[in-house]
Amino acid sequence: MNLLKPLMQPHRIVLLALFLGLIAWCALTMRWDWIPTYAPLALEGLWTTIWILIVTTILGFALAVPLGLAQAVGPWYLSVPARVFCTVIRGTPLLLQIWLLYYGLGSLFPQFPWIRSSELWPYLRQAWPYAVLALTLSYAGYEGEVMRGAFSGVAKGQLEAAKAYGMPRATMFRRIWLPQAVRNVLPTLGGETILQLKATPLVATITVLDIYAVSSRVRSDTFIVYEPLLLLALVYMVIAGLITLAFRRFENQVPNRR
Repeated sequence: MNLLKPLMQPHRIVLLALFLGLIAWCALTMRWDWIPTYAPLALEGLWTTIWILIVTTILGFALAVPLGLAQAVGPWYLSVPARVFCTVIRGTPLLLQIWLLYYGLGSLFPQFPWIRSSELWPYLRQAWPYAVLALTLSYAGYEGEVMRGAFSGVAKGQLEAAKAYGMPRATMFRRIWLPQAVRNVLPTLGGETILQLKATPLVATITVLDIYAVSSRVRSDTFIVYEPLLLLALVYMVIAGLITLAFRRFENQVPNRR
């Protein structure tokens, strides 16, 4: 009963009733007979969306940490390139970055015979490596700026105390500086990960078959417009909700050492 108590407020009951009524209306009045035909393709597209999101988020954050650290405390020959990279990434549209990589590098590589004869060519001739690279760099550019503020915001007293005890820099970074910085920006990282999810449909512009591309194919094949879009919106909302819950649970489990 304690779990249901927040839902028993009058305005929430009304909203829930309206939501259930909308679902019933959509189920009874719209066409959903196309779903069994496109279900296997939709599952494939959903898996593509999920793995691209996971891979680019992990790789992007791994790149954002040194970018943020270089801007926060690095020498000028490291901080300036890091700042320029983040500025360029944040100042240009992601769609433009994807096209520059796909139509730029993608059209440049075939001109070199040693690349065409290498073991990497079966991958370089596909579209998904360029999509992964573009989304990774985009996430790193935004999170690099976030991590710069996070590293700068860690209490200096903790770092000075670690130095006074003779703690090596690598150990101090691993046990104090990085955990504190990540703890401070977890809510921001969760929001940026959801934004990364919303950016994944752009990979469909270079022929990557994600869940958005499947929705577009359904519309083009069947001329059914609203139903695929509504189902697509529901899929993104569910994934975004799961991301939010995961980050909130992680925030609750990570101790605050301030």
